[in-house]
Amino acid sequence: MPVFFSLLAGVLFGAGLTISDMVNPARVSNFLDFAGSWDPTLMFVMAGALAVTTVGYKLIFRRNSPVADETFHLPTQRQIDLPLVGGAALFGVGWGLAGICPGPALADLVTLEPKLFVFVAAMLVGMIAASVLRVRVSAMKDLRQS
Repeated sequence: MPVFFSLLAGVLFGAGLTISDMVNPARVSNFLDFAGSWDPTLMFVMAGALAVTTVGYKLIFRRNSPVADETFHLPTQRQIDLPLVGGAALFGVGWGLAGICPGPALADLVTLEPKLFVFVAAMLVGMIAASVLRVRVSAMKDLRQS
């Protein structure tokens, strides 16, 4: 059941990106171009997503548990640390250099454009590398503490 809901959420997310034309890199670039051809569309899409999310969270957290699982899985980290800031910076740099955001890149894979496959492959390699690095750093910390 959780896999079905994950797939449904992904399809809904991709449909929302496609309908709002957020899969178009020029749309996002123009949002960031305050001095030129500024396009506020992204702001309205984000405001709409925030409104739906706010209502959704209010409704969901009235329940004792989620529909498709036994407990809610919420982040426990409340601290802003180097991995968070570094990851956010790397995300922004990658988006700026490639002109593609990861969510729309996944949705755009259906176009079969080679540059999207290269981008998604690089994104997956980065995710794996970050995971391996996180495990190694954690192991080094454990060694120092013992």
